[in-house]
Amino acid sequence: MTDVLLHGGRPWGHEAPADILVRDGRIERVATGIDAPAARSFDITGGLVLPGLVEAHCHLDKTLYGGPWVPHSAADTLAGRIGNDLGRRAELGVPSVERVAALLARMSAYGTTHVRTHTDIDPLVGLRGVEAVREAAAGSPIDVRQVAFPQHGVLTNPGTAELLEAALKSGVEAVGGLDPAGIDRDPVRHLDIVFGLAERYSARLDIHLHDGGSLGAWELELITERTRVLGLAGRVTVSHAYALGQLDEAYQDRLAQGFAEAGVALATAAVYSFPVPPIKKLRAAGVTVACGHDGIRDLWGPYGSGDMLERAMHVAYRSTFRRDEDIELALEAATYGGARVLGLDAYGLAPGDRADLVVVPASGAAEAVITHPARTLVMKDGTVLHN
Repeated sequence: MTDVLLHGGRPWGHEAPADILVRDGRIERVATGIDAPAARSFDITGGLVLPGLVEAHCHLDKTLYGGPWVPHSAADTLAGRIGNDLGRRAELGVPSVERVAALLARMSAYGTTHVRTHTDIDPLVGLRGVEAVREAAAGSPIDVRQVAFPQHGVLTNPGTAELLEAALKSGVEAVGGLDPAGIDRDPVRHLDIVFGLAERYSARLDIHLHDGGSLGAWELELITERTRVLGLAGRVTVSHAYALGQLDEAYQDRLAQGFAEAGVALATAAVYSFPVPPIKKLRAAGVTVACGHDGIRDLWGPYGSGDMLERAMHVAYRSTFRRDEDIELALEAATYGGARVLGLDAYGLAPGDRADLVVVPASGAAEAVITHPARTLVMKDGTVLHN
């Protein structure tokens, strides 16, 4: 593999410009005035260098991206969106390897290097979504990790638990859950199943929690308690967690402290008008926060571009962040936070880290988020993909 020298850029977190020497897919050195005459050199003077962007919550298997425009037809309720998805996915050929591949190509051009995608598992679709995502991912430079996701319930959809286990046996990296109370009406049994699978297969766990108010808060307490008792710190994520944005500050503080102590992470998409978790409070407590698009041009909604800097902007905007240091928290969620949720090793901008890098014309993190400018260079494992 040819050495690569990125000259004159400013790595995020550095006060001054520095060259970056990449060798054998890793960052070899970060310093000023690196002399590497044999390296392939790129002048990125004035560019901000970021680690590869991490999409920590999406649904690749559902996407209609790359196909003809499909007018959105779902009712504006959770049940309506689920019904629209179930009723039209066969008609529209979902899941589609070609559409997933098209979306991954767009994500890569935007600088995303890692994706966690929630893939529907149910008796009607079986493992076809898992197989379609795998086939598309095999032709992409992006590292794609799947969550076996019971979109239509576990207990309410007999046969789903067995299929979740089959997905894990096939190599899927994580198991998912969905509203243990609101959908399955039995949070204890639901959590028994998904935590049991995570334990048995040494898998990560990512639970969609749309339930709001005191019901959702109670479920968050149950998830935190399970994580702590089972010693699964760093392996459990709650996605959406709308209830967190609806509670008083004292209750938020108590839950945040519990997440930090148990090692429970949060992932948000900041979509539509749904409540956004209090990111500043969570990060101050030491809780890992990641972000992602949720759906991208699918039967749940027509929005989503695949650009994680744009998504970070939505996270910052919905959080009413105005100060640069606050806006930077949204970029952290789209990079280091996502990396922690996925369990990535050697991630970052230090010597020894994998050379997954993105260069943008921006003076700093806040400008990169707010303007989400064109990517001037994207590198994955030391290979320049776009420049």
